[in-house]
Amino acid sequence: MTLDLPSSGWYVLANARMHSSLATADLGSTDEDGFALVDIAIADGKITGIAPRRDKPVPPRAVDLAGRIVFPCFVDCHTHLDKGHIWPRRPNPDGSFMGALEAVGADRAANWSAADVDARMEFALKCAFAHGTKSIRTHLDSISPQETISWPVFETMRERWAGRIDLQAVCLLGIDGVREADWFAGLADRVAAARGVLGAVTYMVPDLEPLLDRVFETAIERGLDLDFHADETDDVSAISLKKIAEKALEHRFEGKILVGHCCSLARQPDADVLDTLDKVARAGVAVVSLPMCNMYLQDRRSNGSTPRWRGVTLLHEMKARGIPVAVASDNTRDPFYAYGDLDVLEVYRMATRTLHFDHPVADWPRTVAATPADIMRLQDAGRLAVGGAADLIVFRGRSWTELLSRPESGRIVVRDGRAIEAAVPDYAELDTVVG
Repeated sequence: MTLDLPSSGWYVLANARMHSSLATADLGSTDEDGFALVDIAIADGKITGIAPRRDKPVPPRAVDLAGRIVFPCFVDCHTHLDKGHIWPRRPNPDGSFMGALEAVGADRAANWSAADVDARMEFALKCAFAHGTKSIRTHLDSISPQETISWPVFETMRERWAGRIDLQAVCLLGIDGVREADWFAGLADRVAAARGVLGAVTYMVPDLEPLLDRVFETAIERGLDLDFHADETDDVSAISLKKIAEKALEHRFEGKILVGHCCSLARQPDADVLDTLDKVARAGVAVVSLPMCNMYLQDRRSNGSTPRWRGVTLLHEMKARGIPVAVASDNTRDPFYAYGDLDVLEVYRMATRTLHFDHPVADWPRTVAATPADIMRLQDAGRLAVGGAADLIVFRGRSWTELLSRPESGRIVVRDGRAIEAAVPDYAELDTVVG
């Protein structure tokens, strides 16, 4: 798409189609999908005005979008930048969850030097930036000694990308690693020093509750938010989401808590589901579903039969209870997910088709913008607001079905009021890294 945005001075994006759930201004009347035609005034890198289009004359210095959809830049709240793009040298042998765990573990031990992690993270961020992402939270494998390698790389990367992508990091380790109290305390100190988030992968181990106690107590002592992987399985006995919510209530935890996956919840009896969701809502826990990765891994069968379920969690039921919900990219071209490009529009397209984010569209667009921004404590992201940064994406699509029917590879990403000159990097850049 060709669109000549001024390289200096103020201007107006006229006839822009904006979704009401992603704006703080009154947009006037909206269509059945929640969109309104507006004029967006931009000056000095900020949005200086948002006004309903109605039948007014086209304003001066206007760029007529002819009804094309405008979104705030994306917020991707669950990724694994340190794992990304290792597929060429370490594919998943069978597409299973255990195959992914074993492949990543072997590759981490053999290859994850600082230079290797840096190169792959840099490539991934170039992709995300070109697609229009402004903020990313990444999990970092923090199994000893990897935490001594990846956390310094992350801190360097955060400084390198400052002003382009806001980066947050979460430590990732199995909950059984918390048993090593002194080592875990040291890891938490490292996370706190890096202004990170404390995290773990929960399993239904016999001592899950005391281990969660230690995680919550450690986070409270250091003033850290929490981010868990939970119940990434079809096993109906996996109820760590409920245990996390119970511990949040017990410890009166005041920080932010995000829990990812929660796949088994969709397989459990209704009474158990209701009990879990009530506790999650009371505890103020947020949930992120990862539709692409979970569809790839969950219910994969080795006998040649077709999978019977989609692997996603109960976002509609959660949202109805006021639980903050989001969707995100998760893994990218690694053994946990062989595909992906950190394009949040692709994530949202898949989520719409898999989780039925339509009929009505309602405020589901918040799941890739405003809601994850709130979860990540980002003040100037996920919304289009007067006085806020002019960080937005102009798509070709003029309606919901147009937007979600094509890859939108010709989108225009605007940062601080100016169109960026960035393209997704060629995979050849990784040839010397992953072969």
